[in-house]
Amino acid sequence: MTTGFFFDERCFWHGGGNYAQMAPVGGLVQPIAGGGGLPEDPETKRRLVNLMRVTGLMDALDTRSAAPMTREDLLRVHPSAYLDVFKTASDSGGGEIGMRAPFGPGGYEIAALSAGLVGDALDAVLRDRLTNAYALSRPPGHHCLPDRPNGFCLLANIALAIRRSQAAGLCGKVAVLDWDVHHGNGTEAIFADDADVLTVSIHQENNYPLDTGQFDTDAKANLNIPLPPGSGHVIYLETMERLVLPALRAHAPDVIIIACGLDAAVLDPLGRMLATAETFRAMTRMVMDLADDICGGRLVMAHEGGYSEVYVPFCGHAVIAEMAGGAITAPDPFAAIFDKRQPGAAFDRFASGLIGEMVAARGD
Repeated sequence: MTTGFFFDERCFWHGGGNYAQMAPVGGLVQPIAGGGGLPEDPETKRRLVNLMRVTGLMDALDTRSAAPMTREDLLRVHPSAYLDVFKTASDSGGGEIGMRAPFGPGGYEIAALSAGLVGDALDAVLRDRLTNAYALSRPPGHHCLPDRPNGFCLLANIALAIRRSQAAGLCGKVAVLDWDVHHGNGTEAIFADDADVLTVSIHQENNYPLDTGQFDTDAKANLNIPLPPGSGHVIYLETMERLVLPALRAHAPDVIIIACGLDAAVLDPLGRMLATAETFRAMTRMVMDLADDICGGRLVMAHEGGYSEVYVPFCGHAVIAEMAGGAITAPDPFAAIFDKRQPGAAFDRFASGLIGEMVAARGD
């Protein structure tokens, strides 16, 4: 098994722009720590990389960077009018041209690099050069619409990767599973009318965005699974078993891509869920086993959200270690206390009933 890990230090230099920071940045001057006070900062990703180096996991991976997505690649999803506005603002020092998606100078180039990491990870797996791959992409992408950035997302990383690989004849049918705590509205919108791409999103109900993410039995190529706040390990695994895995299997994709947000975890400041590092490890194993059965093990993960500097590294390490065979671990130092914070049996019965209603409505 060869697991690829795609990352680039320059993606950690993405920041909220001068208007959100007190220090002049640009060129070789890095943004201040924390990205100017934005929740989406580089420290969770840096600390994940650092933990992987300390445990030796990084040495067990095929570590790579990537070239930025070209304009030709970007135009497969984003119209030229949007790219031109984005590039002009980026060259002028940054700003905010969408909703909750600020960027600093050079933001356009960093976003294209982030998308390139996901694109090259998918390309390598589809060409059977890697068994599976994880792209530590930043800025994230699953909220970005074709003509508008949104929710920290400036380019639609996963959608761009899919469209480029389809254009190269490397894949036809694709399944995207998004387990970020927020609804993957951008990915869903881009592929809403494309029967070849199934999008599945498990998310906290009515978190972000507020006007998307509802369960809809009429959706042909999409499955939204809104879970109540407070859902934990048991409910996430039941959701996978009863809803997600059957949907992925029925679609029979050439490759499975996971929008790997880690903000459904305990402690996350932007979520109210109670998943743990073990939850993410177990879900990873479930999808890996399914991928082995239906698409030759081809699995790609693209990093999305996750805002706890303390806990994201352990959740990410659990995912990547499982992808690489599970021999190198980083024991969760919070496991005992987080197990005690899991929902009680009454809550789990309630949430299980909601899952059952969705299963029945789908006729699975």
